[in-house]
Amino acid sequence: MSVLKLNYGGPGRLAVINGTMNSAVYQNILKENVRPSVCDLKLSNGMKSDSLSFTAPNSFFEGQSAPWDSAKKDENRMKNRYGNIIAYDHSRVRLQSLEGEQSSDYINANYVDGYHRPNHYIATQGPMQETVIDFWRMVWQENTATIVMVTNLVEVGRVKCCKYWPDDTEIYRDMKVTLIETQLLSEYVIRTFAVEKRGAHEIREIQQFHFTGWPDHGVPYHATGLLGFIRRVKAKSAANAGPIVVHCSAGAGRTGCFIVIDIMLDMAEREGVVDIYNCVRELRSRRVNMVQTEEQYVFIHDAILEACLCGDTTIPANQLRSVYYDMNRLDPQTNTSPIKEEFRTLNMVTPTLRVEDCSIALLPRNHEKNRCMDVLPPDRCLPFLITIDGESSNYINAALMDSYKQPSAFIVTQHPLPNTVKDFWRLVLDYHCTSIVMLNDVDPAQLCPQYWPENGVHRHGPLQVEFVSADLEEDIISRIFRIYNAARPQDGYRMVQQFQFLGWPMYRDTPMSKRSFLKLIHQVDKWQEEYDGGEGRTVVHCLNGGGRSGTFCAISIVSEMLRHQRSVDVFHAVKTLRNNKPNMVDLLDQYKFCYEVALEYLNSG
Repeated sequence: MSVLKLNYGGPGRLAVINGTMNSAVYQNILKENVRPSVCDLKLSNGMKSDSLSFTAPNSFFEGQSAPWDSAKKDENRMKNRYGNIIAYDHSRVRLQSLEGEQSSDYINANYVDGYHRPNHYIATQGPMQETVIDFWRMVWQENTATIVMVTNLVEVGRVKCCKYWPDDTEIYRDMKVTLIETQLLSEYVIRTFAVEKRGAHEIREIQQFHFTGWPDHGVPYHATGLLGFIRRVKAKSAANAGPIVVHCSAGAGRTGCFIVIDIMLDMAEREGVVDIYNCVRELRSRRVNMVQTEEQYVFIHDAILEACLCGDTTIPANQLRSVYYDMNRLDPQTNTSPIKEEFRTLNMVTPTLRVEDCSIALLPRNHEKNRCMDVLPPDRCLPFLITIDGESSNYINAALMDSYKQPSAFIVTQHPLPNTVKDFWRLVLDYHCTSIVMLNDVDPAQLCPQYWPENGVHRHGPLQVEFVSADLEEDIISRIFRIYNAARPQDGYRMVQQFQFLGWPMYRDTPMSKRSFLKLIHQVDKWQEEYDGGEGRTVVHCLNGGGRSGTFCAISIVSEMLRHQRSVDVFHAVKTLRNNKPNMVDLLDQYKFCYEVALEYLNSG
């Protein structure tokens, strides 16, 4: 039995882990080398190996384990996306039959129990054109208020799910569905619909939570984003509503992952233990092949372990002041405080990059482009340069980072070296950057040249950087440049504003003024919105692309959290950044500064 025993309720509360791993699931997509789990990461942080062992079970039962006669009927075959992932008879959702339509009660969907909640979920396939009407019939019939979608419409050129919702209003037989609101976030989308049924004389509000951060192959590199998504679904789901409808493409692998993690989080909170193995077995008794691969099974363990180590660190805006005050209370016996413990936990769960993770940065031809050989971007986060100048490679020491709402909104990099100034401007142009945030000083002694023109034009191969204007306001110098690629005149030019922050001397760990730093964030946001509708990227750099740059990105994320959901989660913001680059916000004082600027944000109204 896979049991995770833990003390649940605050950061750093893991006691014992025992696990089981299925070694023979869905051989057509099983990979030979499973990604190292978070468990392995904990081993390197002082946890005992005997508390972190997986023991392989004989096997989960593969394939069909119960009758599915209805799904196999000729009239229902076209309602199944995949011939081997269909609905068992004993647990299938039975639609109310339509008059005169044979087998109109069938949909490829099964009830699944939650934690002490019978039929809390409906696991189903991604709707097809032939089944969209049936999908909305089911949502209405079951009084569903929450839909969870864990696939994109198209992946690797293959249709995984049809777009079953409208951009405005659509009629699906006797159902009228109207899109009320769309909230775009970096890893998921929340859509709110008003749904009416002819003759029912009521309008229901239904929310769809669409997780877009699952990669086309495998599983998410880290569980942080999915855990945040699951917590958001939990917070928004009405207690008195019907089953939560969960679907991916087949309604098996990713759907199973979501449901198992959700159930196990409930179990951990209530009982202090989890039983992943038997949970998966139970799900598979209700729907075929729930949790399809060994990689997904390991990912579930990773996610639960991360959730139990880190906890839910979200703080409502109206409680932030009192909570932060308590977090800084020093225990005289241990000489520690809750915020120190939280930062220690953050350091413990921060991944350590291996040599193979940074193979491109470590190529001999790229050594001279790295300021510090211990601050390197992982291959999976690199923004490869596109503009050709006949000399340089496509490498730059930089990493793509998500903001609160936009994937890859930040590009974190080092201050350009004398030999990488050209590459820096290639980066700005290639990735449609509209802002540059500079958090260090020009210092030729540290190979930090002035990389921009004070007037006139600088030429870097085919790239031309033209000075337009400059303005000084308190601690911020803002400069506007016009960038142009002479080799591609048809592309026109791009306006870019650089924000040089003067309020963070090199001898200080944090900026001198919270108000000034918040003003910097606001000025960048305002320019981004005015010039490019918020779609352009922001290049953020300090000396080495580390703690200072991470602090800016984290505070920007936290500010957006406060603006859009009236809560703050500094831990989650920094953890997400560190998943891509471990040196983001690398000092306790910088971490505390993120909280303090959040308080300044609330004080400023």
